[in-house]
Amino acid sequence: MVFTFGTPMSYGIFRDPFSDAFGISPIVLSGVFAVMLFTFFIGSGLIGVFGTRYRARAILLVCGLATAVLAPALYFTGSVVGLTVVFAALGLASGTVYVLVASIVPRWFESRRGAATGLIFVGNGLGLFVLPPVWQVALTEFGVRRGFLGIISITTVAFLLAGVVCRRPRWAKQSTATADELFEWLARLGGTRTFQLLFVGMALSFAWYQLLAAYAVDLFAARGLTAAGASAAFGLIGGVSIISRIGSGYLADTIGSRRAFLGSLVSATVGIALLFVPGVSTLPVAIFLIGLGLGGSATLYIPLLMTIYSPEKDTAIVGLFNVAIGITALAMPPLGTASVAYTDGFTVAISLTFLATAVGIWTIAAGTSGS
Repeated sequence: MVFTFGTPMSYGIFRDPFSDAFGISPIVLSGVFAVMLFTFFIGSGLIGVFGTRYRARAILLVCGLATAVLAPALYFTGSVVGLTVVFAALGLASGTVYVLVASIVPRWFESRRGAATGLIFVGNGLGLFVLPPVWQVALTEFGVRRGFLGIISITTVAFLLAGVVCRRPRWAKQSTATADELFEWLARLGGTRTFQLLFVGMALSFAWYQLLAAYAVDLFAARGLTAAGASAAFGLIGGVSIISRIGSGYLADTIGSRRAFLGSLVSATVGIALLFVPGVSTLPVAIFLIGLGLGGSATLYIPLLMTIYSPEKDTAIVGLFNVAIGITALAMPPLGTASVAYTDGFTVAISLTFLATAVGIWTIAAGTSGS
């Protein structure tokens, strides 16, 4: 789980080094990274929906082999098309590992599912905390190609190990639905108001971080931090989220997934609002609140969905809502980069990020009002 979200969400670190190495403009590169997020969420989501009948281990091992092939890929391509293919494949492999692990591990737990989900999602928090500065150092010290080769090689080992150990518990029912039955189920599901609101709400619950990741490092640098300090500050959001990934799981077991999830989004909203304040005085508080909100919302959306929908379709449900997240992921990196580039400031970008969390709170609250 460390390498699933950690690398795709480090795309703000990639932009300048890749631009210099390959002579591609940052805005064009943001489109490449948007495709990576698109495949991370939507491509893997579709695999989650239609791959429920297949053994998780087999799919995970294929993902590990795919990253092994991708690790040296930058030595053979430097064009926009080539980079798009590489990052699209990387997003698909990483996202598929995420969907399978995130949906299968909670099936092993009944009474403490929230706490168990929080613990496994600590891996995501560690990735968001550690990998941005690791990528920064690797790309600066070793160059784009060698740095990419090294980190993706380590990712390959992690994915292959996950493939060896991850499986559904023997007592858990697994969906045996055919493709036609899945299409019928999707059609019925899509016609319900609860699903429609949750589809939009879950998309926005991740869209705000996708936006923030596009400009956060530049924002922190503009506030007076060094390049390394800005990367570390962005990684610190993921570091703080480790606390809430553990704590929110236990909290969900006590007060319910719905309340804990909405509380996490409120925390993120307040933290984003503090980014409007110029200077660095409020940055520590903003980072702390955003990290708490990120960890809670990223962890609890799966237990929340499992209380609304049948756990028998675990991977299909997580995959389906990954599609929602992927729709916004395709637009958020270019939108975040362009809103800063064309307004010569961060006010519009921060406003869009704040709006995403605010609307997300409303739609999730409305969609789960009967839960």
